[in-house]
Amino acid sequence: MFLGFDSSTQSFSAIVLAVDQNKIIAEASVNFGNDFPHYAAPSGFILGGASGEVHADPMMWLEALDLVLGKLSAQIDLSKITMLAGSGQQHGSVYVNETFDSIIANLNPATSLKTQLSSSLTRSTSPIWMDTSTGVECVEIANAIGGDAEVCARSGSIAIERFTGSQIRKFFKQAPAAYAATDHVHLVSSFIASVLAGKSLPIDFGDGAGMNLLNLKNLTWDQDLMNATAPELSDKLLPAASCLKPQVTISSYFVGKYGFAETCQVCPFTGDNPASLVGMGATTPGQVVISLGTSDTFFAAMTEPKTDPQGFGHVFGNPAGGFMSLICFRNGSLAREAMRDELGVDWSAFDQNALSASKSSTGKNLTLPFYGAEITPRHDFEKPVTEFSEDPTDALRIRSLLEGQFLNMRLHSQWMGIAPQRILLTGGASKNNGIAQIVADVFQAPVERLEVANSAALGAALIAATAAGNDLVKLQAIFCQPSPDSRIEPDTHLAANYASALDQFKRLLESQI
Repeated sequence: MFLGFDSSTQSFSAIVLAVDQNKIIAEASVNFGNDFPHYAAPSGFILGGASGEVHADPMMWLEALDLVLGKLSAQIDLSKITMLAGSGQQHGSVYVNETFDSIIANLNPATSLKTQLSSSLTRSTSPIWMDTSTGVECVEIANAIGGDAEVCARSGSIAIERFTGSQIRKFFKQAPAAYAATDHVHLVSSFIASVLAGKSLPIDFGDGAGMNLLNLKNLTWDQDLMNATAPELSDKLLPAASCLKPQVTISSYFVGKYGFAETCQVCPFTGDNPASLVGMGATTPGQVVISLGTSDTFFAAMTEPKTDPQGFGHVFGNPAGGFMSLICFRNGSLAREAMRDELGVDWSAFDQNALSASKSSTGKNLTLPFYGAEITPRHDFEKPVTEFSEDPTDALRIRSLLEGQFLNMRLHSQWMGIAPQRILLTGGASKNNGIAQIVADVFQAPVERLEVANSAALGAALIAATAAGNDLVKLQAIFCQPSPDSRIEPDTHLAANYASALDQFKRLLESQI
């Protein structure tokens, strides 16, 4: 049996696979807001941060680990788990002092993790991926290296506010004594993995690539980027390694408290995006995942660390080997919900109207689908920009908005040079047939919807099973199946329409930015 954890923004979850039975045999989860109201973090982060600061309390993640394991141990015999792996929300960082390794090596099963580890932090809270307070530090890092293009060429992304490098630099500038007392800078993933292992574990390549510090050409920390970020940083970063390489057996704390076998091995944890790539069954090139959420994301496997010349896309490590790209679009469900409310319709209109509107007008009724600031491309839009050649009925407006979202996605993923063979659609809006059909038509590729409820935790469990010697591709064929009858084929008669629409969309976009 193989255990996968995921520590996300709002919850902490776990999945156990029995590979010999080809099924998930146990699941457990904790919602931070509902289960831990004492942290005053209803969505998993501390409210009221100044100047774009968004932090979370790492003690909350440890309390969740204890609670989830308690739930799992009530369901199954944890001594049968032979390997565990996990994922954490990318870009979050945890700062520990020199006592950390001694404490986790000698944990007392009679006392909670939170109680024992609270004194080991040099920074009481952790900046997470939502933090946008480090714009000045991003500029300083980029200037020291030779510009954003150089940072991107080395690390896979331009200097980004929410990435770990700029957060470390801000900490060094604002609290130099606390920074000096920091023995190790962990990511959320490596922090939790280290507690489970009873020793500090390496940072996985996939997650480490979201720091603006890892050189993608040699998969080691880049000395120039470290020097530009903070002094003596090379002494504070753990080595980079593959999440498929188990490091050590589990800490005696978890053996004594929850019944794990002493021989259970622990892999370095990866980030939630690389783990989701595994859990969605998309670790080979040609499989594209589009996640429709508050923000929409587009991610896919790549063999080489090709970077976005415009700096919108990001490159992380692929747990199965090679690399992956990720592009985030802020105006995802935010824009769809704004149009729904503006027109006074419900979600069924996005199915019926999107499919009933005239397809012959594709490319002639354009919408830049931005109800506010966008990050791909970076521009502060105030409202959607339209260019219609006919009366903008509600049906046409809905169809044009959706077409605009996926034309923008297609336009800004061209740098990857990937022709999607299959698009795996996930997220709440993926259940809508009208939206799914437009995705298929715009990209001219078949769309399948997956039944995976927690792709990051499932991906982590699959990583654990693979690290134990199982074949990942075979495992994905079993555990990453699309929903029955969910496949939607593109209307190939619209290929020329959308090729033209893409050119017209690009022209309209360039006229506005």
